[in-house]
Amino acid sequence: MSLVEIRRGASPVILGFPHTGTDVPAPVWERLNDRGRTLADADWHIHRLYDGLLADATTVRATFHRYVIDANRDPEGSSLYPGQNTTGLISGTDFDGLPIWKDGEAPTEADVTQRVRDFHAPYHAALSAEIERVKKVHGVVVLYDCHSIRSHIPFLFEGKLPDFNIGTDGGKTCDPAIERAVVDITASAAGYTSILNGRFKGGWTTRHYGRPEEGMHALQMELAQSTHLATEALPFAYDAAKAERLRVHLKELLTHIEQIALDLASRTKNHPAE
Repeated sequence: MSLVEIRRGASPVILGFPHTGTDVPAPVWERLNDRGRTLADADWHIHRLYDGLLADATTVRATFHRYVIDANRDPEGSSLYPGQNTTGLISGTDFDGLPIWKDGEAPTEADVTQRVRDFHAPYHAALSAEIERVKKVHGVVVLYDCHSIRSHIPFLFEGKLPDFNIGTDGGKTCDPAIERAVVDITASAAGYTSILNGRFKGGWTTRHYGRPEEGMHALQMELAQSTHLATEALPFAYDAAKAERLRVHLKELLTHIEQIALDLASRTKNHPAE
């Protein structure tokens, strides 16, 4: 199978999709239990939700499921949220804290090493190459990392998750103007709720690539799946009517991000570093 799907564009914005894939190699599939084989924790239909919203954006999408390996986790295995319930590089459980592997078939350290090499590394090699390419053209690049999750998951967080969950690692991963625009647009979206750096502050991808002092800006958008799915349970069907309402706001958001990036690029070209 192709591990990564890439669509190259001329915009300074790149959309990352590390969790929409549902491909699982046969040897891994054989080790998953019945619960694991539901693949429930995918970011269902997110690449469809964003499709065409920013016509000339580059997209980089992992096709493998996060149960194979999570492309948005530190390859060294460090936790994104120390002290909180979370899932790891190759998790032993789903988002409800329940086992996803058959007895005695949980991944070993050797499996982790192999899957980092064969899945995680190729995805990030592709993403890094696109970041480098776009930055070479514009002098700046914005990585907008696209995610979704069920709005109620007691194992991971209390209560109901806001609709828009913006992660910039406390403002470290992007220019303040980008963060401010995203906050303002989501806050003004009628009928939706939003939060900045709440339960989700940005995954490894955002934190790793977000170096605004080098012209590399990154943010994570974690959407509650209730905003665009008919139901937050199997079969996780796409709700076109819900999605179209949401896409209006996502398009405005991405268009503003692109314009800010172009403004930053213009300033960089007019005032190059000494």
